[in-house]
Amino acid sequence: MKIGIIGAGNIGGNLTRRLTALGHEVSVANSRGPHTLTALAEETGARPVTASEAAQGAQVVVVTVPLKAVPDLPDGFLEGAAEGATVIDTGNYYPQQRDGRIAAIEDGLPESRWTEQQIGHPVIKAFNGTYAQDILDRGRPQGTPGRQAVPVAGDDPTSKQAVRDLIDELGFDTVDSGGLDDSWRQQPGTPVYGNRGEVDAIVKALSEASPERTAEWRA
Repeated sequence: MKIGIIGAGNIGGNLTRRLTALGHEVSVANSRGPHTLTALAEETGARPVTASEAAQGAQVVVVTVPLKAVPDLPDGFLEGAAEGATVIDTGNYYPQQRDGRIAAIEDGLPESRWTEQQIGHPVIKAFNGTYAQDILDRGRPQGTPGRQAVPVAGDDPTSKQAVRDLIDELGFDTVDSGGLDDSWRQQPGTPVYGNRGEVDAIVKALSEASPERTAEWRA
């Protein structure tokens, strides 16, 4: 599969490592330019590109940048993606720690719905509560007892299944956490955020979530 990854931080870098190891053709971009990705490219075989080029021909595009940087992504960066391309959003709103105040999210708009509006393309929310190192270390074959599960939210069944299949390939079970309007259930501060449980634990954690943001996660 051809995959574009925009953002080469902890999550983006480790997805690049695992997805190339699985044989996918990965293009990776960051905000500083391809010349800063030489080491990652040499390590993985991924192709370092600009953010404008990362989605070219890609069937899956991973957007894994700080939320405050989403509006600064290049105009039309998804226009060259494959028809029906799936976009994965791994982002989180950290108002006090990084992003500053985003009024619509403070007023209750789910974080990934806001991202979707900014980029003008439907997204599937996944990996936002996953520890980056776990992507490298905790993948297990299908059927392994205690296999870690990842919640996945989104509106398009085909795209959601594509993401769930990719996550299975990475070595994790998945839980369908509903449509994007329900994706608040996996935002920071909820029981599922950072949860390394298997399927039953993730289902339980999602059911226990509250839409009310705690003080730590408000501007």
